[in-house]
Amino acid sequence: MNVAPFSDLEELAPYASDWDRLAAGNPFRGWAWSSTWWRHYGASGDRGARLCVLGVKNERGRWIGLAPWYVERSAMWGRVLKFLGSGEVCSEYLGLLAEAGQEEAVADAVAGWLAAAREPADRWDMAEWRSVDAEDAATRLLIEALQRRKLAVHCRPGPSCWRIALPPTWTDFFGALSPSRRKKIARAENLWLNTGRTQVHVVHTAEDLAVGQEVLIDLHQRRRESLGERGCFHSSRCASFHREVMRRLLAQNRLLLYWLSFDGRPVAAEYTMRGGSVLYAYQAGMAPESRALSPGHLSMMIGIRHAICEGYRAF
Repeated sequence: MNVAPFSDLEELAPYASDWDRLAAGNPFRGWAWSSTWWRHYGASGDRGARLCVLGVKNERGRWIGLAPWYVERSAMWGRVLKFLGSGEVCSEYLGLLAEAGQEEAVADAVAGWLAAAREPADRWDMAEWRSVDAEDAATRLLIEALQRRKLAVHCRPGPSCWRIALPPTWTDFFGALSPSRRKKIARAENLWLNTGRTQVHVVHTAEDLAVGQEVLIDLHQRRRESLGERGCFHSSRCASFHREVMRRLLAQNRLLLYWLSFDGRPVAAEYTMRGGSVLYAYQAGMAPESRALSPGHLSMMIGIRHAICEGYRAF
């Protein structure tokens, strides 16, 4: 088992396909998301950050694991080890990447490297890992391996991340809803879809994306600001990150960005990502002046119906 540290993104680019294979379809763990995040949040150097990605290979030279980390300087905690994708972009399901069946071996190898890191370029003082899936086997095994090496570990619950298991058909899904929820969906369809005044726009091309991004950002910001919040795209760095990563995800057929317009006016938008058997709902926007008619609720139901029709098992 060989653990190799990487401190330069260009050194990792030739292994992008291995990275994506180990990410197993999760867009937040993939090469496009992680490398784009580093370019926007780490590579500038204004955060005192350095890349610290660990690649794990078996005796045949095959990549079987990857720790997608960077080190950030903190006045209080020193050199802090974090996952790529941390912070304001609100990534989900971060964790140690490992080939199926190799989780324990990868976790033990990475823990051994961390415990023995002595070179100035490898040193770290604290690890702060947020947005980690509590059920992620590889990360759980890494924590246990660190504890066996007498490193102090403190775990606490983070924000909940909801997921809906999807049945084979929309009829099954709709029938399992409460009567009040079914009534709400039927009302929204009558108000929006059955009048002929509503259009659903789906991004397929770079030209569509340019329009869809502006619609999403406008609706999201107006909705959040109407609630007294700043909104995801208030940060120019966050907005730039998403503009780039959406282009890359679209090229991989992993982006599903769509919006609803009523009488030609955008009223709701959904930013979702395809990943294996899951359609990930990441961000949304809604025209605050149309809130009483629940266009956001309808746009999410359209996403769920699409996911079921395409054979996804979770949303």
